[in-house]
Formats: sequence, structure tokens, C-alpha cells
Amino acid sequence: MPSYLPDPAPDAPTGRLARLGAFCGRHAVGVIACWIVLLVAALAGRAIVGPTFNDQITLSGSQSAKGSDLLSASDPAAAAPSGLVVFHTGSGAVADHQSAIGTTLGNLAKMPHATGASPLVTSSDGRTAYTTVTFDEQLKALGNDYTDQLDTATAPARADGLGVAYGGGFDQITTTPANDLASELVGVGVALIILLLVFGSLLAAVLPLVCALIAVGVGIGVVGIVAGVITFATAAPTLSTMIGLGVGIDYALFLTTRFRQDLMDGHSVERAIARTTAVTGHAVLVAATTVSVAMLSLYACGLTFIGKLGLAATIAVVIAATASLTLVPAALCLVGRHIDKAHVRRPVAETAGDSDAWHRYAIFVSRHPAVFLTAGTTLLVVLAVPLFSMRLGHVDSGVNKSGTTSRTAFDWISDAPGPGFGPGANDPLTVVVDVQHATVPVSQVSTDVTEALQDTGDIARFTPVQPTPDGKLLVSTVTPVGVPQSASTGGVINRLTGSTLPDALQGTGATSYVTGTTASQYDFRNTVKDRLPIIIGIVLVAAFLLLMTVFRSLVIPVKAVLLNLLTTGASYGVLVAAFQWGWATGVLGLPSSVPIESYVPMMMFAIVFGLSMDYEIFLISRIAEAWYDTGDNTRSVGAGLSATGRVISSAALIMTAVFLSFVASPTVVIKMLAVGLAVSVILDATVVRLILVPSTMFLMGRANWWFPRRLDRILPRVHM
Repeated sequence: MPSYLPDPAPDAPTGRLARLGAFCGRHAVGVIACWIVLLVAALAGRAIVGPTFNDQITLSGSQSAKGSDLLSASDPAAAAPSGLVVFHTGSGAVADHQSAIGTTLGNLAKMPHATGASPLVTSSDGRTAYTTVTFDEQLKALGNDYTDQLDTATAPARADGLGVAYGGGFDQITTTPANDLASELVGVGVALIILLLVFGSLLAAVLPLVCALIAVGVGIGVVGIVAGVITFATAAPTLSTMIGLGVGIDYALFLTTRFRQDLMDGHSVERAIARTTAVTGHAVLVAATTVSVAMLSLYACGLTFIGKLGLAATIAVVIAATASLTLVPAALCLVGRHIDKAHVRRPVAETAGDSDAWHRYAIFVSRHPAVFLTAGTTLLVVLAVPLFSMRLGHVDSGVNKSGTTSRTAFDWISDAPGPGFGPGANDPLTVVVDVQHATVPVSQVSTDVTEALQDTGDIARFTPVQPTPDGKLLVSTVTPVGVPQSASTGGVINRLTGSTLPDALQGTGATSYVTGTTASQYDFRNTVKDRLPIIIGIVLVAAFLLLMTVFRSLVIPVKAVLLNLLTTGASYGVLVAAFQWGWATGVLGLPSSVPIESYVPMMMFAIVFGLSMDYEIFLISRIAEAWYDTGDNTRSVGAGLSATGRVISSAALIMTAVFLSFVASPTVVIKMLAVGLAVSVILDATVVRLILVPSTMFLMGRANWWFPRRLDRILPRVHM
């Protein structure tokens, strides 16, 4: 066989996947019953385990972590976990409610694991005040149910007419996984409409949707059970649902489409099931493997917070793929030739032959491939331009949904006048100076640090530099002028850690650290930025090797990698314009522009790359089949587009609808992922699949399938 030809796909349904499909078809009722039992068991297991979700990030070895560890060892009381209880009155003053406040403070100090409640810090207008409640245990360990304790303790203040809200460290227990049921229902509804338009049959439309929903339900249950052992981020359940629903419907759609076409071509139900799982099932398996590898590669960044998000998404993808290879064939076999009975229009075949619109389009592109390549590439490059001004950061509570306790506390503290209040008071910075090895008097170190802080811009105020009780450290609380997520606050942290404090302490033997929640988040951002190239490299190499092994080609995987990089860059650009530049904040339900959450680009790269490979694999698989049969490059591309164009476009519409439905989520990170993923799918299914892939394949010609014979002998052959 010439080295530029791929291995032929056998016409006869053979191999493990074919046998798996045939088995599921013969035992359709049993397979479906097993999935229903699995669904019930997974959801029951989730309820029994009681999953834990939390967004607290621990970055050992960072300067903020070192400062926190020093402070904990030197002054445990100062480093104790804490949260803010904020009181506010619309008229009069908080002091007018002295009796209720006193009772409330006493109640707060007596709560389980609470070690005390500080005296009130009151704004200069007297309308806002807050107390800091300290604990002997990390707040995330208290669980979301602990808010009931807070509500009980603060009941006297509320009964006396005061407004009460919880901020600071309490965000860890007041922020629960978003209930995105409405978003999911919208996505499912739109998917059903698209499936009806695609198949023209109610049964054919409902079948892949129901199978996908069962898989998503199992995925939700499994993720919840795993979350009982390891703590996932609050975005994990929604992320896994979003990804699981998108790929689950897509995989089931591809299988159903191929099955219907085989029935139209005259194959028996049994043979159609075997052929579908042997060919399209193979593509599903490769696509799911690609997505899973991309997701799990997030662990390579060394940040378990991000790695566990990838794990949650991988669980959803694996379950969706498993359902596609077992549940879908069983359901298709059970329905059999009745799949188009309840039709709303005449069933349409997958392809109309060599003279259909897709073939004519392929011929048109083949006459002007360079023009199409230039136009498509230019569009993606233009969309990617905002990427170069991307600012990573952490989205603070100021953009939480209006009316939530964290947002209310944030706004009250930001708007109140006087020392201890203002935007930066929502999460001030703590400067820690280790003077244990100082070669000059501690008083001089204190003076040098004070003068350095006075000369640092964008600082609203700072407390006097004071020694800890054991005298080993000097500590000062620094309040920036901006909110925690602002660029000015990031600039303060960078100046303090990069120049201000090191320069002030040069030659003194003392060392400095900036700690606190905001400082930790900026250290996390910098770590993510440094390790993003590692993730990109791993995903690119893994995808290249997988595609090279499957398609026995060097050109196709190189092209796929480059085109997907363009798609990802364009998606990043749209994300920056929508969120950071604020072009779409009104539509997205945000009060103002926000930085790009530090781990979103890394998550997006893995997800976008994995999902875009889905369509690449489905399209190239059909082109490869036609190329082996005909050896005609133009005809093969036309055949591939004809066989997959309608179904890929439909699948992309469904996945886009699913992703965009999650824009309504109250969680900003979910909004970002929803917009970024939806844009990437749209671009991938239109610009990449319809313009760039055909034009590059026409330009490369027979070289698309060139593969060194020596490499062909070394690499394993992927047959299922």
C-alpha cells in the first residue's frame, strides 16, 4: 500500500467496537436497565456522601504562603481564619442598636469553632460597622451549612432593624455551587429543537438527547461522590455538566446519524448497529480520548485546584463516551427501523451523492484554496488581537449577583467612609517582615518599612508597623485604594514584592513578604501564567501523536495543531473584549468589566483543543475513507464534507446552544467558560471546518497522506 494512504476502514463490521455494538444491540433492554440503575445509584451516592466544593487555593512555596506560615507560627491569633460580619442601617446609626449588637457579638463568639469577635469598626458616618470573627479551624472545613449558625447568631441584630451580611473569609462558606438548572433546561430545549430540524423525526431527536441526559445524570452523581473524597472548586459541577451535556449530545448525534444512513442504504438493523459502533464509535472513542488527555494534562501544571477541575470534566466526558458506545447502540437497536416513524417531515439522507451542495462547495474551494485560506486565517488573527492585552486576575465579590450576602457586604464596606473602609478594605494586604536575622536594630527596619510604604502609590492607608508578641516579625496591614481585582491593587502587590520592600530592607538582613487572600490569588495568577506553556506543550504533543497514529499522516496532525491554536487564540481574544474590555458586560449581567480569571485560559485551552479535535476527527475520518476508495483528493474532501457537513454543523449548533445557556449562571467563571467555549465551537465548525481544513487539504494534495514507511512500522495501529 502506498505510504500516503491511510489504513482502509473495513466494510464488514469487525473489531472490538463492532462486537460491543452487536452485544448491546442483542441485549438492548438489559443495557438500558443497567444505565438506569447506574443513574439512580450515582445520584443516591452523591446525596449520601455529601460533596464538598470550595474555591480556596493553597500555593505552598509562594512568597504569600511563606509569609502566612511565618505569621501563623509567630502570632497564631493574627493568622487565624476569620470572616467579616457587616452591619448597616439605612437611617440613623449602628450605635443606636447597641443592645442588639452586643447580644449578636456575644452569640458570634460562642459559635462552634469561633474563638472571638472583635470590637466593632464603625464608619465615619456611623451607618456601617463590622466585626471580625476568628476561628480555630479553616472556614472551608466548616461547610456551607455553617451559614445557619451565622444566621442564628445575628438574628438579634436583624430583629432590631439592622441589615446584616457576611464577607471576607465567609465567602468560602456562603458561596455555594451555582444552581444552573434553568440554564441546563434552556440548553436541552434548544438542543431538542435543533435535533428535530436535523432528523425531522421526534423519535430520532429525542433518543440522543435522552441518552445524553442519562449520561450527564450519572456524571453529576459520580462527580459528587468523588467530591466527597477530594474537594472540587465550586465551578466543577456546572463545568462537568456543561461539557458532559455538550459532548454527550454530539456523540449520540453522530452515532444516530450514521445508523439512520446505514438503514437507508439497505443494511439490517443488526449490521447497521455493528457498522455504526465500528466506524463512528471509533471516532467517538478517539475524540473522547483526545478531550480526556487534554483535561488530565492540567495536572501537569502542578496546581491541584486546576487539575481537579480537569478531572471533573474528564469524568463527564468518559461517562458520555461510554454511554455513546453502549447505551446509544442499545437504544437504536430497540427502536430499529421505527426511528423515523414519528416524523414531522420526510427523512433526509446524510449525503445526496457526488452532486450535492457540499461537493459543489468543495469544488469551488478547490479552485481558490489560497484565497479561502487567507480569508479564514485573517479573520481568526483579527479576533485574536485582544489576546495581547489580556490581564489575568481574580474576580472579587463586587461582581457577585446583586442581593447575595457576599456582594452586599462588599458594597457596604466599599461605600462606607472612614478608616477601615473603602474598596480595598474588602481584602487588605498584610506585610510581614522577618527580623530574626536582622543585622540592624529592629527600630531601624520598622522606620525603613514605614517610609517605603508611605512612598508607595495606590495605598489608601496602612497600620503602624508593629512587632508580633514574640518579636520575630514586624507586621502592617495595607489597604489599597482599589478593589481586590483591580489592576491598581495588582500593581501595589508587584511593587511591594518586587522593589519597594526588597529595596528598603537591602543590607538589613531582614526579609519581607506580602500575604493575605488577594496576595495569594496574585501569586496563583503568576504561577498559572508561568506554567501555561507547559500545558500547551503537553496538549499539542499528545494531540499530534494521537492524530498521527490514527490517520498515519504527518501533515494532518500538524495542520490540526496549528488551526486549533488559531481557534483558541481567537476565542481568547473574544473573551478579553467581552469581559476585560467590557464590550458585553451589560449583556452578560455584570456591573463592570472584570479581569480574566487566572485559571480560565488554561482550562479553556485544554477544553477548546479537545472539543475542536472532535470535529477534526469526524471530518478527517470520512475524508480518509473516501480517499482510500478513490485516490481523488478533491472528491474525497467533497465526500467528507458531504458526509459530515450537516451533522457537524448541527452538532456545533447544539453545543453552542448548550454553552451559551450557561451564560445566565451567576458564577462569573462559568460565564467566561460558556462564552469562550461557545465562540470556539462556532469558529471551529465554520471558519476552520468549512474554510481552513478544505483549503489546506487542497493545497497539500496527496502530501496530506504522506507518512514515512519506517515510522509506519514503528507506531502501533489503532484498530478497535
